[in-house]
Amino acid sequence: MQKFDTDVDILKKQVILETYRSRGPGGQRKNKVETAVRLKHLPSGITVVATEHRSQSENRKLAFERLRERLAKLNRPKRRRIATPLPSTAIEKRMEEKKIRSRKKRLRQISQKEPAEWD
Repeated sequence: MQKFDTDVDILKKQVILETYRSRGPGGQRKNKVETAVRLKHLPSGITVVATEHRSQSENRKLAFERLRERLAKLNRPKRRRIATPLPSTAIEKRMEEKKIRSRKKRLRQISQKEPAEWD
């Protein structure tokens, strides 16, 4: 698994920064100023968006913080799954089904032998 840098200076070189007009309530100022920020991290392909604040610089800081959190989550090693033991009732049920199958198989073998013995 590839480890991604979470240092802001390195991230600034690895991302494409896009600004666009934010949607929603806010009136004329929000509609005419590009305050929303979208960051695309090229090495990992993660896209992060921040549109909460009215200022582009605050949204940029927020987007970089979100990107760092997502990359840190990707960098964490995955935990190994610990297998839980089967319940005893499941084991008993499986053994019972196995006994039934073996009985059927024995009956099939007996029925195949009988016609040959009649001759």
